[in-house]
Amino acid sequence: MDISTDRLRTDIETTATFGTLDGDGHGRTVLTGSDANQKAREYFLERLDDAGLSIRIDSVGNIVGRWVPEGASGAPVASGSHLDSVPEGGIFDGPLGVYAALESVRAMQDADRSPERPIDVVSFTEEEGTTFSSGLLGSSVACGQRSIEEALSLSDDTGQTLETALEEIGFCGTGRLDASTWDAWLELHIEQHIALERANPPAGVVTDITGITHCDVHIEGEANHAGSTPMDERTDALAAAGEFVTAVENAARAASERAPAVGTVGRLTVEPNATNVIPERVSMGVDIRSTEYESMNAIVEQMRQTLEQLTETRGVNTTCKRHFDLEPVAMSERCQRVLHDAGERATIETMTLHSGAAHDTMHIARVTDSGMLFAPSCAGISHSPQEWTDWDDCASATTVLAGALAELAGAT
Repeated sequence: MDISTDRLRTDIETTATFGTLDGDGHGRTVLTGSDANQKAREYFLERLDDAGLSIRIDSVGNIVGRWVPEGASGAPVASGSHLDSVPEGGIFDGPLGVYAALESVRAMQDADRSPERPIDVVSFTEEEGTTFSSGLLGSSVACGQRSIEEALSLSDDTGQTLETALEEIGFCGTGRLDASTWDAWLELHIEQHIALERANPPAGVVTDITGITHCDVHIEGEANHAGSTPMDERTDALAAAGEFVTAVENAARAASERAPAVGTVGRLTVEPNATNVIPERVSMGVDIRSTEYESMNAIVEQMRQTLEQLTETRGVNTTCKRHFDLEPVAMSERCQRVLHDAGERATIETMTLHSGAAHDTMHIARVTDSGMLFAPSCAGISHSPQEWTDWDDCASATTVLAGALAELAGAT
């Protein structure tokens, strides 16, 4: 069963032309509901149709192409990823997984392999979460974590709802894709780190996906003149925020001694943000991740304790809202095994590793057996026009995916 590198590359490069960026690199911006998103979706539909797959679009815009060979029955095996991107993102994040799944089906068709189960090729809506949600939107609906009504009512910064955006590009379908009806799910994705590049195998089998928590933190002090207010009479919100940022870093370092863990204060808004005014308010966005939920909770608890101490020592008022929370999830041993086995059959080396980034598979793994496969990322760069995965590595990882899907689907 041979993968067509040229066919896979053509699909990814064509998708890269939708929302393409000027300048160096291979960047694209494909936000949910945009013209670029519409074109990427329409091209995907054309490729599904060319391969003879039946097409379904659900109420939140999730796209499924189903291959039902003669005699196939039972619960489908599914694979895919997403077509949206972050602003000024790369061309492999998402599309590689979508078109690797489709190429796996095409390779089985070319080799006259006849699966006993149907195979679904999937593109989820709004994985990146840059427009209507915090991320993983389509898969959250598919696994029952979020209702269709809630998802469609989400709005972007202009007040436009997801429902309106999907209607305008012609991708607001009907019903709900139900991932719990799948026998198994596999997703191929670029690693977005350097473990594979360091170790040099072309494919990595994921053992677990890190949990992720987002917190909004606010610190309020008192604005005053920067020149005439003595240092011991200040209630400086930004100075307090500086202590908080360091505390988050220290808490994450301590937690990482027990299990992989990171903590990032990635967003700060300072008011009134004038050179000659003592900062009155600081708002921060905090990202906490770990493969152990207890470590995530420990970091958040240390954050809260730090804020309490800052109230006592600096006289500031503080709040902390934990508004997004996904627990870590382990990949099914069954799916890990078939991925390793597929690599061995194809004489493609695989290794095991963790995922430090969130993926749609996090949701799907809660309702059916799930596995993830990584392809190497050059220098670990992702969410950037400099994101790159060599075409040979794309093909090797897709070969592993195809072999695993064939085994799960009972292709003879």
